[in-house]
Amino acid sequence: MSRNSALNTRLSATLAASCLLAASLLHASSLPHLSNFEAVGSGTMRFFGLHLYDATLWSPGGVWSGSQSYALELVYARSFGGAAIAQRSIEEMRAQRPWPEATLMRWKQQMRALFPDVDKGDRLIGVRMPGAGATFYSGTRKLGQINDEAFADAFFGIWLNPATRAPELRVQLLKSP
Repeated sequence: MSRNSALNTRLSATLAASCLLAASLLHASSLPHLSNFEAVGSGTMRFFGLHLYDATLWSPGGVWSGSQSYALELVYARSFGGAAIAQRSIEEMRAQRPWPEATLMRWKQQMRALFPDVDKGDRLIGVRMPGAGATFYSGTRKLGQINDEAFADAFFGIWLNPATRAPELRVQLLKSP
């Protein structure tokens, strides 16, 4: 084998290994303590054509089941106030089923206490832990937890419930990337 041929073979092998590493990193969890989570699917949320955020659903092994832990990551394409995010979440929960108004107001207050204002590129992550409700992060910084199973079901149902008002995004989240 000529020297150039051996060099080309090593370069090709290095390039292939680099591509595999890059591909695995794209599907690796963005939360260090959820390192076994892999992307299930992702999509973009638009409202009247405006790009609001990109969403990615993460779960152990990249296979989603509503009965196991999973995470939903939103990367914002524009700025929103934390109070506006909480209000919109309540509107989406209300659209899926009739919740008692006192329950919705309690959830709204809990979300307002947790959700920060976001700017373009900011990342909010909700982690669904069956039996423990939902934990929220801004990037890798823990914002807090809401220990209410009904809240967790209603909140993640905004995207994952068959009655969601964003059925195309639901399909994209629940399929393999």
